[in-house]
Amino acid sequence: MAYRFKLDVASIQDGVREIAGELIDDAIEDTGAKRRDVSEVVHSSRKACKKLRGLIRLVRPVFDDYRPENVAFRNAGRGLSALRDGSVLIETYDGLLETYGEKVDRSKFAPIRRRLTLLQKEATEREDIPQMLDIFRQSMSAARKRVRRWNISGDEFEALEPGVRRSYKGAQRAMDAAATNPTAETVHEWRKRVKDHWYHARLLCPIWQKPMKVHGDVANQLGDLLGKHHDLEVFMQRLADEKLGEANALEVLLGLARRRQKALEEESFAIGARLLAESAGSLTRRWQSYWEAWRSDGPRQTAVAA
Repeated sequence: MAYRFKLDVASIQDGVREIAGELIDDAIEDTGAKRRDVSEVVHSSRKACKKLRGLIRLVRPVFDDYRPENVAFRNAGRGLSALRDGSVLIETYDGLLETYGEKVDRSKFAPIRRRLTLLQKEATEREDIPQMLDIFRQSMSAARKRVRRWNISGDEFEALEPGVRRSYKGAQRAMDAAATNPTAETVHEWRKRVKDHWYHARLLCPIWQKPMKVHGDVANQLGDLLGKHHDLEVFMQRLADEKLGEANALEVLLGLARRRQKALEEESFAIGARLLAESAGSLTRRWQSYWEAWRSDGPRQTAVAA
């Protein structure tokens, strides 16, 4: 099932409630499943929290309970983050060596890879994992009850327009800030704002599927590049903090990570300049015209999510 509004949504409030409810139900089911890989469960659960936060940001200006709900979903995802960090470090290492492996002696970094694997194994074999997952399920179950009472003011695109405009404008401003002062913090903030806009493009994809999907795919591509930039920053911090290998090997790896970050920045700014070239007002008016044409197309169905 798709993370999107469907044509026969009785109201924006009903659509948001149903999408949120299905995301939460799936997250509860995933964390309760037995014999599933812990990393996969944690990844899907944290992804559900991010989708939920993206959903309520779309209606933030007309949703009085936005702030406490956003904090609740953020904290629920953070509670599982320690179980995901090790996998990200390994993925970052592998990606870095895939990019530059032919230019260095890979064998020198083998002890680092083994140490990262050991740290990940220790994280996924923690005795308190069932308790952590249970706490997550409890928080999701409590949220499921609250969702039924969510009050979204307004309806049709008038309820969505402020959120669409805010997320797109936020991505533009964050890109400008990162271009002026490209630090790990400004680039990471840009990534978060791009992710918001991507979630909103996904939710509204049906209003004109082909162009909206292309737009969303580019936003996703940009978000992934900026995400890799952030992962490299965390990876470099870990290399500096942990005794993962010989000093010379660590220094070479740090140099490769910085080089890769710079390349990711250049690619990201090239894509961002195109994705975010339109004014926020123009984009929201265009999406509103798509919405109105879509809503006049036929009988209404039900909003769903996955």
